[in-house]
Amino acid sequence: MRKSLGLHETVDTHELLTFKNLCVTKSALMSGLVKDQELKILLENDATIGQQHIQQLRAFLQGGGNYS
Repeated sequence: MRKSLGLHETVDTHELLTFKNLCVTKSALMSGLVKDQELKILLENDATIGQQHIQQLRAFLQGGGNYS
């Protein structure tokens, strides 16, 4: 497959990782503040899935792991 990412690809991937970290933080914090149980569940699920995406992006940047 690939041997390494180009500089532009690496920078873009780091930007995605930073944005996803912000999204997960916001979802996790907001889930503690909302009163509606359905919204709380949605936010908690978003935070959980976001953490999985962060792990995948980190593995991708490190050149190993499962990207699917």
